[in-house]
Amino acid sequence: MKRNLDIVVLSDIHLGTHGSHAKELLYYLESIAPKMLILNGDIIDIWQFKKSYFPSEHLHVIKKIIDLSANGTEVHYITGNHDEMLRKFADLKLGNIKLTNKLLLSLNNKKAWIFHGDVFDASIHHSKWLAKLGGWGYDKLIQLNHMINWILLKMGREKYSLSKKIKNSVKKAVKYISDFEETATELAIEKNYDYVICGHIHQPQIKEVITRKGTVTYMNSGDWVENLSSLEYHNGEWRLFHYEDYKESILKNKLTETPLFTLEDLKNLVTI
Repeated sequence: MKRNLDIVVLSDIHLGTHGSHAKELLYYLESIAPKMLILNGDIIDIWQFKKSYFPSEHLHVIKKIIDLSANGTEVHYITGNHDEMLRKFADLKLGNIKLTNKLLLSLNNKKAWIFHGDVFDASIHHSKWLAKLGGWGYDKLIQLNHMINWILLKMGREKYSLSKKIKNSVKKAVKYISDFEETATELAIEKNYDYVICGHIHQPQIKEVITRKGTVTYMNSGDWVENLSSLEYHNGEWRLFHYEDYKESILKNKLTETPLFTLEDLKNLVTI
């Protein structure tokens, strides 16, 4: 049975890369019925897009999002740095799908400011080639991690995240995440927002920040490469969803296998 939700926020899916957990995301999307779906950047990884690699599961995710919109779900696609090419089409609307660079919502008389977050990343704006190289390296690291985890599972041991270990052990990475959250919250407080919701740094989070200037709730939806997480809003409350915590129940109740879906099918959907 599907869970009814008011809002679901997803970010950093990185469709088109080896690290994207598209199959798990598809199972998740099939288990929910959101009134609004917010795709907060880096959904399709245009930076690393290759015709030779775009598996059927990745196409199924796109089709599922289109199906949700056709069935009444309001879909907001907020652009990120890996899909920045879409920014030139901001404010484009196709049925229930709207493309934008940021989103402002009023939720129970509280104001929410939603954007991807790469605007705070100086490396992207001043050394884009370096950022793209880093993205390529990250994808290769994830591929290596998949291989290691396959071996670990065969040995009856728990999975291991190389990227999380690196992030948690490198002071600069930890400081970057801290600075990112601090910048986002300071600006949100200055603009009198109650919520600020980002993606980009792949760190799922909900926390209340109190400063001398005010209070704001900072939220990050995480990603579908490592954390497999989302933000859910229902009955006036926000919560973090982690796929691994509900994996068994989702797989138990999942629908029958999705029929094969091709690029040609996607072209037909877009032209309808």
